[in-house]
Amino acid sequence: MTGLAAVASTTSTGEAVQFWVLGTVAVIGALSTVLMKKAVHSALSLAGTMIVLAVFYLANGAYFLGIVQVVVYTGAIMMLFLFVVMLVGVTAADSLKETLKGQRWLAAGCGLGFGVLLVAGIGNASLNSFNGLGAANAKHGGNVEGLANLIFTKYVFAFEITGALLITATVGAMVLTHRERTERAKSQREMSEERVRSSQLPPLPAPGVYARHNAVDIAGLLPDGTPSELTVMRTLRERGQVRDVSRQALADLKALEQRSGERLGRDNEEEEVAK
Repeated sequence: MTGLAAVASTTSTGEAVQFWVLGTVAVIGALSTVLMKKAVHSALSLAGTMIVLAVFYLANGAYFLGIVQVVVYTGAIMMLFLFVVMLVGVTAADSLKETLKGQRWLAAGCGLGFGVLLVAGIGNASLNSFNGLGAANAKHGGNVEGLANLIFTKYVFAFEITGALLITATVGAMVLTHRERTERAKSQREMSEERVRSSQLPPLPAPGVYARHNAVDIAGLLPDGTPSELTVMRTLRERGQVRDVSRQALADLKALEQRSGERLGRDNEEEEVAK
């Protein structure tokens, strides 16, 4: 029995290599989550860290936790974070003034407390013996049953609080993405009458026409290369969020015509030589 416990607690060379390689990637991803200037890059770094944690779970026999880590946390929650970042938008015009007094000191205190708990947990795991996942799973009949027993008995309040926080974050994202209208919303009848009375009879050009883009904030280009104001929403124009790519498109078109002329010139020379 003692020999089996010693074998179970012994780390093989492959496990050690896996831990040091993936552990380094996880630490770099965690640091990037905190230190990156753009929120999208921080969210992507956190997603990479979660994937590494899923690999750790799978390597240690916690298959259910590994799949949940990928499907739920990385696939659902992190994608929700990315969508929230894209909907809310983080620009240079946002105010960097702290709205909550002392939040940096509070964050530093929480980080210090978490560090103390982490050191204590690692020290306890390294000094004391452990039974492993096999004994813990066998106690309740399997990994899923053991997790269900812990979630709905010992950690039921923490589980409910986590769910409440996620719902609050979703509602907060919906509130932050709401934008007040800059003008009164027109009815369907008003829009149809305005369209009939206007000089634009055919359908309006789509965003990014002749511009090699289909973004709503890029004005479509007319055949002569000038941007068409009809392709951009009035709200975006008033906010000054319209990007102009006409110069780049004209330069690309000019280079394309030059390359075409050179190629046609070479073809004509080859035909004259053949004659």
